[in-house]
Amino acid sequence: MSIEKKIIELKNKIEIAKLGGGREAIEKQHKRGKLTARERLNLLLDEESFEELDMFKTHSCTDFGMAERKYLGDGVVTGYGTIHGRQVFVYSFDFTVFGGSLSKAVAEKITKITDLAAKTGSPIIGINDSGGARIQEGVDSLAGYTEIFLRNVLYSGVIPQISAIVGPAAGGAVYSPALTDFIFMVRKTAYMFLTGPKIVKAVTHEDVSAEDLGGADIHAMKSGITHFTYDDEPSLFEGIRTLITFIPQNNAEEPPIVETTDSPERVEHELNYIVPNNPNKPYDMKEIIKRVVDNGEFLEIQNLFAPNIIIGFARLNGRSVGIVANQPRHLAGVLDINASVKAARFIRFCDAFNIPIITFEDVPGFMPGSQQEYGGIIKHGAKLLYAYAEATVPKITVITRKAYGGAYCVMNSKQLRGDIIYSWPTAEIAVMGPEGASEIIFKKEIEAAENPEEKLKEKIQEYRNKFANPYVAASKGMVDEIIEPSTTRFKLIKALELLKNKKEVNPYKKHGNIPL
Repeated sequence: MSIEKKIIELKNKIEIAKLGGGREAIEKQHKRGKLTARERLNLLLDEESFEELDMFKTHSCTDFGMAERKYLGDGVVTGYGTIHGRQVFVYSFDFTVFGGSLSKAVAEKITKITDLAAKTGSPIIGINDSGGARIQEGVDSLAGYTEIFLRNVLYSGVIPQISAIVGPAAGGAVYSPALTDFIFMVRKTAYMFLTGPKIVKAVTHEDVSAEDLGGADIHAMKSGITHFTYDDEPSLFEGIRTLITFIPQNNAEEPPIVETTDSPERVEHELNYIVPNNPNKPYDMKEIIKRVVDNGEFLEIQNLFAPNIIIGFARLNGRSVGIVANQPRHLAGVLDINASVKAARFIRFCDAFNIPIITFEDVPGFMPGSQQEYGGIIKHGAKLLYAYAEATVPKITVITRKAYGGAYCVMNSKQLRGDIIYSWPTAEIAVMGPEGASEIIFKKEIEAAENPEEKLKEKIQEYRNKFANPYVAASKGMVDEIIEPSTTRFKLIKALELLKNKKEVNPYKKHGNIPL
């Protein structure tokens, strides 16, 4: 056969491979309101940057008539490309081929590019639309999943790992996304659960739909499994492209610096008046964040889950930072189980990938009550403490109002190796709020008074005058500087510049034992 004919043969095979399960299967995929594996990669990656690997790989199963049913590439498309010019590795399950089920061949394709991503120090993005393990292959498919899980664990904190859930992910298939750093889900067509509605009904007699059991909104609001939720696939892939701009290629690199026209010396006078005079009145911490960061741009993460704490990425003078902030608008910004876990995992990601952490603090304490205690608030709150204490990246705190008790300790206090602690003049730093503290400290005096109510008010004011301000903490060096709120942006940028060459090393260990 001449070289010309061989090239024609090659091109024909490429066209066949690009059709996946065939035109009819592609039409069915579109009728379900879903894109194909390759259409998704076209949206995610820079135009014409995708380079495919293992296009001609096929499964080797011979049972149940599978020997006669083979498709080039099997049930996943793998390769690499660029996002905003930066290299990433990708795999995209192809639902048109055996429902995107995972075979030994599919697992081998995924593990190959995951290893390549680690070797080259590049993020890896997995697009999940799969019916789960390929039943015809039995234990081979289970072993394949486990090979993927192993790499998720080994490369955790080495390269960023991102999962997009745009179709079903059930059974063992959910564990790989759960091990990755960020999960993106699309509404209506995506769901994640360990056991499906039929098994749930058979075992627990609970009648529940796939959407109510593991849909995007359920995981966004109730379980906290997903980090970003979108109405359609194009928006989801644009979201991943945005996230990539904030994070480095790997744990040995710094996040990218983006040129900005937003002056580092910009002053926001409105910040002087954003904290109400009434200490029990809420305000929106997001307004502070957006007024401080570059161009008001803040990429919030898990915005529908545990809204009493805010996490996300922003930039200060072009440098990427991770933001952690109590939200007084929800539960007064109190720390509960969900908020603690949400913030702890984000802090550990930032620390793993050299992203400075900025903390905006207004916290009255930990959530009281038997429900929280029975749920393990001690253990889960300790996760947040552990994450802050362990982190060696630059850590800066701005106390805007309340910093009470154990919650003060946990929220990147000076004693947790907080590098720079700023405070607004509106800050209240104490063991507990004035009301509770006065009832304890002045109990006998109040009980002996002719008018106990008036005496309590008097003592509350006395306590407030002494501790409802940042000056006592500043006199002890626990606050580095009390600043005018309007200058917060400038102060944070100066602190980041100060800390850009920070070096801090934890004691040698195999790994710590975080209170899981």
